Order: sequence, then C-alpha cells, then structure tokens
Amino acid sequence: MALTAIEVYKHLPKSNCGKCGVPTCLAFAMKLVQKQASLDQCPEVTEETKQALEGSAAPPMATVTIGAGDRAVQIGGETVLFRHEETFHHPCALAVRLSSSLPPAQLAAGIERVEGCRYDRVGMLLGVDLLALEDAGDGSLAEAAQMAAERSSLPLVLMSTDPQAMGAALEHCGAGRPLLYGATAANLDAMVALAKQWDCPLALCATDLHELVALSERAGQAGYGKLLLDSGAKSLSQLLNDQTIIRRAALNKKFKPFGFPTVAVCAAEDPAAQMLEAITAVAKYAGVVIVDPLPDEYLLPIVTARLNVYSDPQKPIQVEAGMHEVGEPTPESPVLVTTNFSLTYYLVEGDVMASKVPAHVLAVDTEGTSVLTAWAAGNFSAESIAEAMNKFALAEKVAHRALVLPGGVAVLKGKLEELSGWEVVVGPRESSGIPLFFRQRGWVPR
Repeated sequence: MALTAIEVYKHLPKSNCGKCGVPTCLAFAMKLVQKQASLDQCPEVTEETKQALEGSAAPPMATVTIGAGDRAVQIGGETVLFRHEETFHHPCALAVRLSSSLPPAQLAAGIERVEGCRYDRVGMLLGVDLLALEDAGDGSLAEAAQMAAERSSLPLVLMSTDPQAMGAALEHCGAGRPLLYGATAANLDAMVALAKQWDCPLALCATDLHELVALSERAGQAGYGKLLLDSGAKSLSQLLNDQTIIRRAALNKKFKPFGFPTVAVCAAEDPAAQMLEAITAVAKYAGVVIVDPLPDEYLLPIVTARLNVYSDPQKPIQVEAGMHEVGEPTPESPVLVTTNFSLTYYLVEGDVMASKVPAHVLAVDTEGTSVLTAWAAGNFSAESIAEAMNKFALAEKVAHRALVLPGGVAVLKGKLEELSGWEVVVGPRESSGIPLFFRQRGWVPR
C-alpha cells in the first residue's frame, strides 16, 4: 500500500530548508506521494530514508534518455494522464525509419533528408528527433550504422532482433547510446547484455500486453531498467487500447512492469493512414513514434500534433516583445502594433508578407495572449502600447508618426493618441484584411 504524505513526512529531515523547491518538508512529502517530485531533490535526505521511501517516492514512469550529447532525447517521466492536470514534461520523439539494405547513395540521401527535416512553426523549429535503421537481415546493419554515425548528429534507433547484427552495429555507433529495438522473449538475455555493455536504452517487443508484462519483469530481474515498451499492436484500435492501458496501469495502479515509456511503430502502407496512426500514438502517450520517410505534407501534421499535445497549457507560446521587421522596411514603412502571442503575431506577419509591403510590427508584451484577450485583461491598453513605443524607441526607427491599431480595439485610439502624440490609424479587425488596407492607404509594394 502506498504511504500517505504524513508517513513520508516522518522520514524527512523536517528542516523546512526550501532547497527542494517547496517551502516545507510536509509540502515536499505531498509532492512525493503525488509522484510530482523525487527524493533526489532533497539535499538533506539520508541513505536510510532513500531506502525506506524508494518504492513510494519513485516516479510511476521512468525517464529514459536516448542518445548522448546536445542532441540526446529524454522521454517518459510523466506523472499525469491528462495535460490539464499539470503538464506533459517530455515530448515524444519522432523517428524516421530507413532500411539498412538501401544502396549507399540512396541511404546517404535518406540520412541527409532526415537530418535536415525541420519545419518553422509559430517561430519554433520542429522536426525529426531520431534516425531509425531497420535491419534487412542481410548483414548490412553495421555498415548502415557506420554511415549514420558519420553523417548524422541525430541519436539512432537500431531495429533488429538479431543480437549478433546488433552487436556489430554497436561497434560503430555504441558511443552515441542508440535505442536498441528488438528484445523479444527469444533474445532478451543477449539484448540485455548488449544494453548493459553499451549503456543503451532497450525496447521490449511483445506480441500482446501479457507477454509485455513477462518481458518487463524478466528485464527487471536481470537488473536493467532503461527500458521502453512495445505491445506489438497491429491495428489502430489495438494501438489506442494498449497505449491507454499501459499509461493508466503505470500512473493509476503503480504497476511497475508498465512504468516505462512506450514505442509505437507505424507501418500502414498508405501515407495518410500512417500519418493518422502516428498522430494517434502522439496523442495517446507514445514515448517514441517510428514512421517511414513520409513526404513533408504527412510529416508536418505529425510534428504539429506533437507541438499541440506537449505545449504547456499554462504557458502560452509567445514571441519576443519588441520591434520586428517584415521584409526590408525603411523609415517610411508602416508600423503595426499587435500582441506577442505567437499565433497572433505570425498571422499578422504572414499577411504583411502577402501584401508585399515591408512593415515594422511592434509586438507588445501581453504574456502571450491574443489581442482581445489581452485587452479584456488590461494587458493590451493605451498605456501598455505607449510604454512599448517608448521602450523600443519606435520614434527613432521611423520618419513618420502613424501607428496602425488592430480594428478590434479601436476604442483605444483616442487615449493612445493622447499618450503618444502619434496619429493612430484603426486597421482591419482581422489580419487577413491587411493587404487591402495597405492598398486603400496608398501603401503599395516596392
């Protein structure tokens, strides 16, 4: 039975030093019980206390690191089923799978494409996190691993059920701590030995949840805990069912065999179907999602879905407040004002670019909220806009004294003119109206 917060508190130093990040030992005990903290955060805890509380204080899901160095990826370590309960801490890793039997030139081109697969989304650079190499069973995995280690900075996933092929590949890339995908009931002991030798995370591959429990328990008995789980789901409905059961069992039931991040290998032949399979895995708790080298129009929705799922709902995505240049504006170019909420700002920027009229855009710090939301909260007011104009020296960067205000907050016009001494022009309510607005004002493309 899990310990209560009071029972945990009895083992703590009771110094209320605050070094763990919370003000009192009792508050820290409550976080331990809720699996929102670990004993390592307390600098005064003794070894006896660690041993006494190890089972109760351990997070319900292990955090596993794939790779080494700056590009290493952490997955797992989640404590909630639903994002609004707290937040998700480690976004799932997206891997693109290449066959080891590809001709060298084609394999090199595939590695280069995966390495450079990046998408600019609301000011964030998104893309693929891992490069997966699938063993074709013809002895080519080692050579493919060598090429990937030389040409790519991404952490690797080695996909093989042959311990001999896996060992040969690790001779070329083991220092990078790749994910070893392919521990089955038949080869578990050999795969665990390789994982221990190279200190690599190991994926357990089962045919169903019952076999997955047995594999996890065997790996634990062998003394290895850097694990990922693959239930072997072959259909979208089974994937959804298995991922949900594993996460609920780990978090709600504290079922230790399932206390690890999961892997979802998407294998639908149709690219659209594979994209939907991957998005489902992203939405339903997968730690690693492996897909084929899909075209960009199918990869982009996957990384966008991941961004949406793993964004902290309490921290809106925002751009840096200040003056931004769209195109190559001159001192005579128009000046627009908006908020620093990313979605709002990039809509404005995109529509200014569509107008082909270079412009200055003043992004006011509204704590990442949209125009009307910020206005209603008092964060986008005549005073805050005038303050931003002074802070970012707007008068020194343009030769005119006209500012375009979003049409939805036209009520600010009079007060802002009074505070700033500038002419305030009420613009369109929606940014999509910017091109027509510019033409009507006589601002034409250069």
